[in-house]
Amino acid sequence: MHAVELHIKQLLTGIYSVAEIKSFTKIIFTEVFHLNMLDIYMGKDINLSANQLRELDEILARLQKYEPIQYIVGCETFFGLSFYVTPAVLIPRPETEELVSLIIKENADYPARILDIGTGSGCIAISLSKNLPQSKVSSWDVSEEALLVARKNNEALGASVSFNQVDILEYQPNGEAFDVIVSNPPYVTVSEKVDMEENVLHWEPSLALFVPDNDPLLFYRKIAEIGLRLLTPNGKIYFEINQAFGKETADLLLGLGYRNAEIVKDIFGKDRIVKAIR
Repeated sequence: MHAVELHIKQLLTGIYSVAEIKSFTKIIFTEVFHLNMLDIYMGKDINLSANQLRELDEILARLQKYEPIQYIVGCETFFGLSFYVTPAVLIPRPETEELVSLIIKENADYPARILDIGTGSGCIAISLSKNLPQSKVSSWDVSEEALLVARKNNEALGASVSFNQVDILEYQPNGEAFDVIVSNPPYVTVSEKVDMEENVLHWEPSLALFVPDNDPLLFYRKIAEIGLRLLTPNGKIYFEINQAFGKETADLLLGLGYRNAEIVKDIFGKDRIVKAIR
């Protein structure tokens, strides 16, 4: 093991698992110091300058405080694209890639008007825009800080998403129409905080994570109600969900008059997506 690798391991052991430390090491080498991992695997020496060694120790100190590596390096890969991320937005996750894949698969044959509610980093909207170029994608978020991140990603990745600051809990439809609505809204109940990892609980934005215990479907209900007025006939709605409330979310949609509500499991076999037709 290289001396730099050993240094990283020594400072992070006892805080993170062996697998996590290996992942961090690869990210630091490739994203921060732009080293070739093949050269490292082949035993090539790692020669960091004094400034680089200081930067490494600063990174390790932040990791010791459970700051997510994605915020430290400022990016995360999602759907084959590198997204800029800050603590103003949630870190894009693999489960959400499955939501994007499903929407692309089911809406590739026509030029859809798509609305992403609660866009955060813009990962859903931008991935859809890049993969459904014939469609028009719009995105809303209540956070202006998040929208700054999303707009930066939109420009850097050459997408054509339009962004607006909208508080969905206060929004009143004004004649807009969409063929598809997608949302990955806040869905973690406050009581679930006790089971959350430190790096999520203390670093990712609470505004994008939590809902009250007494109203876990708050955002789904509001978005679904608005969807009745925004969606075109036979328009589709897609939600990423809390696995504990799959049936409840599907029943909510059926109760409002949506059709063909379906729960879709993720690669881990957990209820992760609910979709329905207007």
